[in-house]
Amino acid sequence: MKNKKFLPHVSALIAMFIWGGSYVWSSQVFKVLQPGTTVLLRLIISSIFLILINLALHRPIKIARKDIGLFFVAATLEPFLYFIGESYGLMRVSPTICSAIVATIPLFVPFAAFFILRERISGWNILGLVVSFIGILFMLVNKNMQLTASLSGILFLFGAVIVAVCYGIALKKLTNRYHALTIVTVQNSIGILYFLFFVLLVERNQLGSLAQVDRYIVQILLLGILASSISYVLYTHAVAKLGVTRSNVYTNLIPIFTAFFSYFLIREQITGMKATGIAIVIFGLILSQLKFKTSTTP
Repeated sequence: MKNKKFLPHVSALIAMFIWGGSYVWSSQVFKVLQPGTTVLLRLIISSIFLILINLALHRPIKIARKDIGLFFVAATLEPFLYFIGESYGLMRVSPTICSAIVATIPLFVPFAAFFILRERISGWNILGLVVSFIGILFMLVNKNMQLTASLSGILFLFGAVIVAVCYGIALKKLTNRYHALTIVTVQNSIGILYFLFFVLLVERNQLGSLAQVDRYIVQILLLGILASSISYVLYTHAVAKLGVTRSNVYTNLIPIFTAFFSYFLIREQITGMKATGIAIVIFGLILSQLKFKTSTTP
């Protein structure tokens, strides 16, 4: 029983570690491919991988007719709209700053979860989220308290944050009816259709860059198999067991993992402000888990 209670937390932690690396991998691929094309390749790889896993597990992919619309809504939010905002934001800011903004998701989720899902949160959770947000601000400014990121990049990323909050609500409804593997497989397959049209409409002039994709094939495979497949299954499992609010608290760890990957893979400098922000984020995460209780009311 203890292992079962612990497993969702481990699943969320591993998912955040993988997503922390995904910002660095994506920034590398963007040197030769546009964001939409990158995500399209990522989703194709992911869908093939997930379908093979379903076949190996003898798990048929079946969804009720009444839920088809909900699946399309979920896929419209994520992967489509979320990755548009995240990817175009990542092109304008560093991976660490990008992940720091995405980490603000938990600040908005409790309000949406309370009004829509009636999930209650404790005062410790609210305090932890506020402290974590302060830590994120430290990562966004320099010692002169000046913003160190592109304003357009920040707007793209906060757009992704709003989408992610809405997606969390739709995802919670799906987790009540379907296995995590089924949800991710279906939504990524639908996402391929969205991004195929997007690439043909917006990025078709850049398709010649596909000839250079071999330079970053490892990063694309990591994005497709780890970031768009395994991590989403793990996160979906966490949402099903912990709820939207508690699962999203772990998003605060993404900037820490991204800073780690950025330093070792692309030699991004970790300034004193960023290091301070990382420490505050960790402290906020610890606070948010103290005496944490949630309940769902009809």
